[in-house]
Amino acid sequence: MFKPLVLFLLLLCTACSPKDPPAAVPETPESDTALAAPAANAAETPDSLVVLAADPWCPHNCEAGSEAEGYMVDIAREAFARVGVTVQYINMSWARALYQAEAGDVDGVIGAFTGDAPGFLFPTEPAGYSRIELFTHPDSTWMYTGTGSLRDQTLLAINGYSYSPDLDAYIKAHQDEPERILILSGPSPLNRAIQLVWERRTDVFPEDREVMNWTMRERPAETRLRSAGPLYESPIYVAFSPHKATAQKRAEQLSEGIRALKASGRFDQIVARYGIEPSELR
Repeated sequence: MFKPLVLFLLLLCTACSPKDPPAAVPETPESDTALAAPAANAAETPDSLVVLAADPWCPHNCEAGSEAEGYMVDIAREAFARVGVTVQYINMSWARALYQAEAGDVDGVIGAFTGDAPGFLFPTEPAGYSRIELFTHPDSTWMYTGTGSLRDQTLLAINGYSYSPDLDAYIKAHQDEPERILILSGPSPLNRAIQLVWERRTDVFPEDREVMNWTMRERPAETRLRSAGPLYESPIYVAFSPHKATAQKRAEQLSEGIRALKASGRFDQIVARYGIEPSELR
């Protein structure tokens, strides 16, 4: 990798600085219709509406307002529909989604590890499952064997993301060392991250296996990144704002709804629509 390019990149690429919050609610630049549709229903009240925010992380949660918004969004919609509650799903950067949920501007975030959102209220039932791997340029032969093996690598991380307890601690310890850590911000940073690895402006990028596979389907085979080994796996959740009075109730309603969807077989049908084996989410 051409290490001198790192400092040049930091000067030129404003998206690579961990900025992001504020902005109270509106966003979803990809699809304004996702914002307008639920709000246009005059019958909606705060008691019958849940607003969830996240950056696109397909197939777990995808572009708001698209034909396939992600299996976790579909599961949340159907689970809450059982108790007469509508889900409004909005895209924004992950750091901003966490910030707005923490402030109580939205009800919660979707696609969270417990380490992403300390202090948030989590359902007892996860809505998905994530397996994080390390990805490199396809010509690389480097393999991940623990954070010690990152010593001579530049790691690219997305602002606000949690990856694993060990890697999160490593990023925190070295976040002011641009030769070791680059932080990427923005509402949809995955394609930019892939580009930076492909152009050898950074060495290693942690990402969910299903998310990377989903994204790579849209790219020519010669531009696909290489897995350098597994990092961490964990259930993923819809997490609710600690500053919303309804948070505990919403967490319980979602857990009950997910259990009902699993019992009926509907949960498996939803995830299968996204090319995921239901056994992968157990």
